[in-house]
Amino acid sequence: MAQLSDDCFAFGGPLMTTAEALDLLAERTAPVVGIETVDLRRARDRILAEDVVATRDVPPTDNSAVDGYAVHFDDLDAQAETRLPVTGRAAAGHALGREAGRGGAIRIFTGAAMPDGCDTVVMQEDCAADGDKVSIAPGLKRGANRRPAGEDIGTGATILGRGRRLRPQDIGLAAAVGRAELRVYRPLRVAVFSTGDELHDPGDAPPTGSIYDSNRYGLMALLEGLGCAVSDLGILEDRLKVIGDALAAAAADHDLIVTSGGMSVGEEDHVKAAVETLGSLHFWRLAIKPGRPLGLGQIRGVPFVGLPGNPVAMMVTFMRIARPMILRLGGCADLAPNIFRVFAGFAHKKKAGRREWVRARLAADGEGRLVASKFPREGAGILSSMVEADGLVELPEDLSRLEPGTVVDFLPFNEVSR
Repeated sequence: MAQLSDDCFAFGGPLMTTAEALDLLAERTAPVVGIETVDLRRARDRILAEDVVATRDVPPTDNSAVDGYAVHFDDLDAQAETRLPVTGRAAAGHALGREAGRGGAIRIFTGAAMPDGCDTVVMQEDCAADGDKVSIAPGLKRGANRRPAGEDIGTGATILGRGRRLRPQDIGLAAAVGRAELRVYRPLRVAVFSTGDELHDPGDAPPTGSIYDSNRYGLMALLEGLGCAVSDLGILEDRLKVIGDALAAAAADHDLIVTSGGMSVGEEDHVKAAVETLGSLHFWRLAIKPGRPLGLGQIRGVPFVGLPGNPVAMMVTFMRIARPMILRLGGCADLAPNIFRVFAGFAHKKKAGRREWVRARLAADGEGRLVASKFPREGAGILSSMVEADGLVELPEDLSRLEPGTVVDFLPFNEVSR
């Protein structure tokens, strides 16, 4: 697979816009994982590593769209009722097996192959059966209720493209053309750790002044939502050697290392120094809120991502900046989430030149329009806001004041949490 250059994350310019950062990351990153073949039952949420090309038509033959009678159109009287003998029967998986012949009707069922010599199907509700004969009213069009071969998929068509993250409907489509296995990228192996002597795992009984490590668990859940194989390195002591040893060991058998916090220059912030000792680290100063500079680098050739320590800032920067990069490293080509237009139900002031994400809930107003209401507390440490909100209102750099009733971009959490 492609290897990242040693300086792919180097950036020494001024504040970057979100769009500039995303463009640079897309340009400088490539898949870093190998390829394997899996059966369809194990393909959901995997990233396709090949183009899937149809080797047959779907449906493979002309067939009936309804239960009824297959006839030759020219045997029907356009002005009066036509009475024809029933000369055969065709069901799905049981073709007539012979030429139908003119002047007769073939009893046919939905999905059955059209008999040779028949070009039209009369719905059973539109005719009257009487023993071995059927009466057909006038007014039918030639080719009615007949589905042509290849109506859904034609032989030679590319039905699924490389880099696609496979959904249930994609897997069904692959099965429809006879594929039992697919070539997919291996899951990205990601190591996650936290640092901080004040942190404790949920379930512990922490001493006064300590806190539970929420970021690591939220971060692992986000990564697993992307299909990553996550290794939990736990909470590392605030000691340079401990952190350095853990990073070196993780780089030996992982494709990516991710952490949050501990990237400052204080006496107890050792992550930055450890990364720089083992490789390189660059801080990307982004014009965003919430968020802080994003730490991007490599540890012995393995990409490293250092996210902000505040839980809301960590999640937002992961969803909008780190997520597309991580998907790209894992082979995915479709990186942009769907963003929807809704009405703002609040006023808001912001600094021009900076992109902001406002936590909001959606509700329909009296006219049935979706309106976003801002969560009342905006702090980057208020994790409950991410639970109470449905998603993020994304305010662009050129906006400085938002008025109620303005149409805004809304990013639902379910678009960026998987």
